[in-house]
Amino acid sequence: MSSERGRSRSDRPLSVVVAGGGTAGHIEPALAVADAVTRLDPTARVTALGTTRGLETTLVPERGYSLELIPPVPLPRKPGVELAKTPGRLVHAVTATRSVLSDVGADVVVGFGGYVALPAYFAAQLHVRGRSRLPIVIHEANASAGIANKVGARFADRVMAAVAGSGLDAEVVGIPVRGVIAELDRPALRAKARHYFGLDEEAPTLLVFGGSQGAQRLNDAVAGAAGTLGTAGIGVLHAYGPKNSINPVSPPGAPPYRGVGYLKRMDLAYAAADLVMCRSGAMTVAEISATGLPAIYVPLPHGNGEQRLNALPVVEAGGGVIVDDGDISTDWVAREVPRLLADTDRLAAMSAAATGTGHRDAANAVAAAALELASDQRAGSHRGRLRAAFRSPGSGSKR
Repeated sequence: MSSERGRSRSDRPLSVVVAGGGTAGHIEPALAVADAVTRLDPTARVTALGTTRGLETTLVPERGYSLELIPPVPLPRKPGVELAKTPGRLVHAVTATRSVLSDVGADVVVGFGGYVALPAYFAAQLHVRGRSRLPIVIHEANASAGIANKVGARFADRVMAAVAGSGLDAEVVGIPVRGVIAELDRPALRAKARHYFGLDEEAPTLLVFGGSQGAQRLNDAVAGAAGTLGTAGIGVLHAYGPKNSINPVSPPGAPPYRGVGYLKRMDLAYAAADLVMCRSGAMTVAEISATGLPAIYVPLPHGNGEQRLNALPVVEAGGGVIVDDGDISTDWVAREVPRLLADTDRLAAMSAAATGTGHRDAANAVAAAALELASDQRAGSHRGRLRAAFRSPGSGSKR
C-alpha cells in the first residue's frame, strides 16, 4: 500500500475511496463513479475497497484502479450464529478500513452498499488522521435499500438513489453506468459487435445472461429451445456463467448460437443484440435501459422481491416484459421469443420506451457530489489547522 503520510494535504490530489465490493451489482456502479471522478478531475486519486470474496479482485484491477482488501462483513437477515458473529467482524473490518483511509489520505468515502460499505461508513465517521470524520456519499441502486445503506444513510452527507421509494430519503439520480455503456451507439457498432462474437450479421439476435454467475433456469430454457430458435432464423449470444455449461443443438444452416462463460465486452454484447433475456438486478436494468434494448426480465424468485421492483418502472413504461421464474421453460422461449423478434414495430416501441427510462448522467452526478464534498473537506481542514495554530499558546508574539 502506498502511503500519503509524508505529504501535506494541500500539495496532493483529492483522494476518493469507493466502497462497492461483492457482486457486479455493487462493483459496476462504483467503477462507473470512479471513471466519472477521473473524467471530472484527472488529478484525483481513486481507491476501491473490496474483499477476497468478491468479483472486485478481478474487475477493479482490470479497470486500472488500486484495490485495498478488508475483511468482509456479511449481514445475515435472520437470527443465528452468523448474526451473532457480526459485531466482532464489523469491529475488525472497521479497524482495517480506518488504516486504509489513513494510508491513502482519503478525503471522501462513496459507498454503494454490500459487504464492504458498512465498515467504510463507520470508519469514515471515526477519527482519521487528526480529523473528526470524513464526508460520506451513499448511492442505493436497488428499489429496496439494503441494510448497509439504511444504516449509513443516518449520518451520510449526501444520499442518492436509483429510483424513488427505496426506503431512503434520497435524491433520485438513476444508477451510475460506465461511459462506454451510457454513450453506446448500438447501430454504429452492430457489425463490429457481431463479427467479434461470430454472430450472423443480419439475423435477429437474442442476448441471454443471468448475472455474473449465470442462471440455470435461463440456461436450460434457452439452450433447450435452440432448435426452434435456429429454425426461426434467430441467432443467440448466451453467457451461461463460468461454472455452468450448456449444450444447444441448432439445425443445419441456422444462425450461430454462441455460448460463452462470461461476457467481458458487455458493450459489444448489447450492440449485437435486438432483444435481451436476463435477470433484473439493478445494474442490469440500468445498463439495458441506457442502451435502449427491449428486454424480457426474469426476476430472481428469492429475497424481498427487489429484482421485480427493479424492472417494474421499465416494464410499466413499455420497455420490457416481466416473466416469473417459474414460468420460464423451453416451451415458453420457443413460443414467445420468435414471436417477439418478428414484431419489429413492437421492438422499436419497446426500445424507445426503455431509452426514456434510462439515466445516462448518474455517474457524473455522484462523482460531482463526492468531489465537492472532498474539496470542502480539504478546505475546512486547512482552515481548522490555521485557527488552531493561531489559538496555540506558543503561536504568535507574546505581549
